[in-house]
Amino acid sequence: MSTIQVQSPGMFTTVQDLGRYGYGPLGVSPSGAGDPLALRVGNLLVGNLESAAALEMTLLGGTFVFPEGAIVALAGADFSATVDGSPLAPWTACELSPGATLRTGGAQSGARCYLCVRGGIEVKPLLGSASTHILTGLGGFAGRPLKRGDVLRIGRSAGTPRVIRPAELAKLAPRKILRATDGPQTGWFSRASLDRFFGGAYQVTGESNRMGLRLEGPALETPHSGQMISEGVSLGAIQVPAGGKPIILFVEQQTTGGYPKIANVISADLPSIGQLRPRDEIRFEHVEPAAARALIRQQEEFLISGALFQ
Repeated sequence: MSTIQVQSPGMFTTVQDLGRYGYGPLGVSPSGAGDPLALRVGNLLVGNLESAAALEMTLLGGTFVFPEGAIVALAGADFSATVDGSPLAPWTACELSPGATLRTGGAQSGARCYLCVRGGIEVKPLLGSASTHILTGLGGFAGRPLKRGDVLRIGRSAGTPRVIRPAELAKLAPRKILRATDGPQTGWFSRASLDRFFGGAYQVTGESNRMGLRLEGPALETPHSGQMISEGVSLGAIQVPAGGKPIILFVEQQTTGGYPKIANVISADLPSIGQLRPRDEIRFEHVEPAAARALIRQQEEFLISGALFQ
């Protein structure tokens, strides 16, 4: 059995896969990778199924020892990684010798990096997923972020590692202009508020987490004092509570909410939310549902076609 020994966990490192979808009616949000596109590409690089569990590191990475060796790849933000003191480039599959130590530092850009290991991280699934749900303490490895001394099991994989085309990878770069469709309550907002929302710049605050990203910027006039009867909410919904400061609902969002939703980030741009860090400046661009569907189709076709790999 191959393992990973956690020598230092970093700031906030958890086991994540693509999440547990379909349980919203039971009050269970999907959780999963904040940047699912990076996770999928990283898994394909090492020969895994794209849904395999990996380690998600946030802002500051950890140090990990591989007693039996492994094939690994880092995907997402650049965390200035080294293996036994030698640089390890992101987006590249690398074979580690038995006893190798992989160290990752602070994010040079973006917020999240995925340590993908051939075979995936082996943990007991919960509702069909290995993802850690921090708010409830369920799933992943003991339902919590990793700690020093944890030992993780590596699964088996028969896949073949792949090599990426750097020029093609640029097409999947995170965006700072997030495209959004109308939300269920867009019509409740005044024209002035909509112009302010889509025309202004917002900054991600330090109060943001896996449940939601709080934004600082042009305050919006909130209809009905920002209150309404609770209803189901979706990943990427942009709520406007009393006070007029928008909140983007993220992977551990509540499954119902009682604040008006002015817009919803489109599926193709959800991975970009996962790479936002405190003080990042973002803007919103309005698109129609037909355009949103076309953009996610293009993204999926690009990944499935194999054009990203040599």
